[in-house]
Amino acid sequence: MKYRTIGGDPKTRREVSVLSLGAMLFGTATDEATSYAILDRFVEAGGTFIDTANNYAYWVNGTQGGESEALLGRWRRSRNITDEIVIATKLGGRPNAPATGLTHDLEGLSAQVIRESSERSRERLGVDKLDLLYAHVYLEGSKVPLEETVEAFAGLVEDGAVGLLGASNHWAWQLERARNLSAAARLPGYEVLQYHHSYLRPRTDLPTLRSKDGNLGVVSGNLLSYLRAEPGLTLVAYSPLLGGGYVRDDKPLDTAFDHPGTPRRLAALREVAKETGSTVNLVVLAWLMGGEIPVIPLVGASSVEQLEESLAAVDLELTAEQRAKLDAAY
Repeated sequence: MKYRTIGGDPKTRREVSVLSLGAMLFGTATDEATSYAILDRFVEAGGTFIDTANNYAYWVNGTQGGESEALLGRWRRSRNITDEIVIATKLGGRPNAPATGLTHDLEGLSAQVIRESSERSRERLGVDKLDLLYAHVYLEGSKVPLEETVEAFAGLVEDGAVGLLGASNHWAWQLERARNLSAAARLPGYEVLQYHHSYLRPRTDLPTLRSKDGNLGVVSGNLLSYLRAEPGLTLVAYSPLLGGGYVRDDKPLDTAFDHPGTPRRLAALREVAKETGSTVNLVVLAWLMGGEIPVIPLVGASSVEQLEESLAAVDLELTAEQRAKLDAAY
């Protein structure tokens, strides 16, 4: 395994594996025994970065979520896991009532929610301190002042209840405004960003449930430019393998990928995979990890065998020529 540091403050920064394991479906669609086996193999391979959220995975059984955090808490206790493993969680996207699909009725990011939800996450995970806590989604039309959200998250760090702060599924201007507020008040701010990012580039202008202006959860040129200007930030990329979309004939790509650039990038990807004697999935992960803007891929797995393939990407080094070929296809 290889590692990198997230966070800038020597008191809170952490060294984590360059590959993160997503636990979204653990405890629901993925049963406990299988989840434990995947987690055990990840740690055995040197993995130290695990991701969850307080709303995972409410849609599977029509709940409000929390099953993933609870499973991770049981696993931690059964394996005597302490602070050698960094577990990231999120709040703000938990539904206010049991739901089976995407809903507008979410808890949001008020000071009360941040305080109470973070406490419940600590209880489910069985920890006194959350290693990394994300603001899960910034709700369009929210009446909560951004200052309130920023101050509430910073208060958790100052109280010792949270180590690092992050944000997921925000517009770039929201990130910048929040980080400016934190800096002006000399408060801890967002240092880790979690967004959907992969080799194929989806359209980001199509209206979504969260915003009529497009998909605020997908890495766009705006966010890439922001990351270049702020190298102290870390990008964690969720769904980098498109849920099997690169390799599964029974899983067509989302309509957002229906544009002329997709066939050209797929052709380049397959060519590089053939050159390396690898799989397209491994090339995608290697491309993310070794790019000019280094990315931590967040991979899911429903079996140990699936995880094994992703782990192999850590040792795949693309040549400059192969990377140039991939980057030039659009």
